[in-house]
Amino acid sequence: MQRPNFLVAFVLGTIFGGCALGAATAVARPERDPLVFVEELAHVLVRVENGYVDPVDRAKLLEGSIKGMVAELDPHSGYLPADELRRVLEETEGQFGGVGVEVETRGDAIIVIAPIEGAPAERAGIRSGDRIVGVNGERIEGSSYESLVKHMRGLPGTKVVLTVVREGAKDVLHFELTRAVVSVSSVEWAELDEGVGYLRVKQFQDLTAAEFARAVVSLRKSGKVKTFLLDLRYNPGGLVDAAAAVADEMLDSGTIYSTRHRGMIESEVHANTGGGLTKEPLIVLVNEWSASAAELLAGALQDNGRAKVYGANTFGKGSVQTILELPGGAGLKLTTARYFTPSGRAIQAAGVTPDVAIATKTPWPLIKERDLEGYLPAVPGERAVVSAAIEPTAIGDASVPRVLRAKELPRDPRKGEDETLRAAFEALVKK
Repeated sequence: MQRPNFLVAFVLGTIFGGCALGAATAVARPERDPLVFVEELAHVLVRVENGYVDPVDRAKLLEGSIKGMVAELDPHSGYLPADELRRVLEETEGQFGGVGVEVETRGDAIIVIAPIEGAPAERAGIRSGDRIVGVNGERIEGSSYESLVKHMRGLPGTKVVLTVVREGAKDVLHFELTRAVVSVSSVEWAELDEGVGYLRVKQFQDLTAAEFARAVVSLRKSGKVKTFLLDLRYNPGGLVDAAAAVADEMLDSGTIYSTRHRGMIESEVHANTGGGLTKEPLIVLVNEWSASAAELLAGALQDNGRAKVYGANTFGKGSVQTILELPGGAGLKLTTARYFTPSGRAIQAAGVTPDVAIATKTPWPLIKERDLEGYLPAVPGERAVVSAAIEPTAIGDASVPRVLRAKELPRDPRKGEDETLRAAFEALVKK
């Protein structure tokens, strides 16, 4: 995401006072004249303020109208009130006040991918696979990711109670956590058997490229690592510039990606010589939850012939969201372009197709970009048809796939349960 300053001047012709039934006299204007719709908004505001059963908050109504306008565009554009804008910027910087837990929304369920090492959630005993069902006594299943984050984040030193359901536990569990400043590392690594170096990028933040470079140096210290695995599974994306910088570490030349605005090529990003990981054999791991900048990186390495991709077809979010800061501290997250891989493949609504397909075993419904209402099509003007509705699966006693930290991985993945990791490891060992 880019973060240029942006100034919007919005002038609303104000109509206050009594409102009588009947048609208002208006000067005829062209059908697409925006002033027609602004006047309509003003009329609706007055009718609601004067006629609604209870008194209304004008600021809340107007904020809702802005949210609704932007939400009509696509699932990833949105109006960001000041507190939400701060949260988005905190995520890109990798530091915030909270409990320190990585989560995914799967259907109506909110699942813990992993607690952050050393953070309050890990110290309290929250585990991968826990299903969060309540925050401070309020049931939150079915809530959006943004709503959950808003509940869990807060000033360091304040308390929050999480209620979770854990497989094998008879009763729900309650954890009282004290929020703290959480620093999130975006890269993990481990030295595996047979000279294989494992690198996992969890998301792309301001410091990801520097963390990635340090991880490569650390893996090389023993002198044993000769091949590498890059794990982008469950990576939701993040800063595109950070993903491009990581790609630059693994490419000596070629295009990393291009963007197109209204069908026209807007920019192309190219690799520079001198990357820190350009020669050794490399395999990339992806799955159905690899999205956005993670897809961009996988597509760049695949199209340039730098690495084979193992796993499942990715999520399919290939659009650029630009953060536009508005007067008063709010912001606008606006989709401004589509990403394309070096060979010209659209990521949007299509995803990255792996060279070796291995589906993720999961009891959760697999929801892709194409399943989101109003998704942006891969080609401008293509009709955005939502696929058949996906019904959430019953959770029951079905096991939740656990994401192992790098330090928890078996040194020989052939002895583990991770089929994708095992297949990629075997391929590297045979080289």
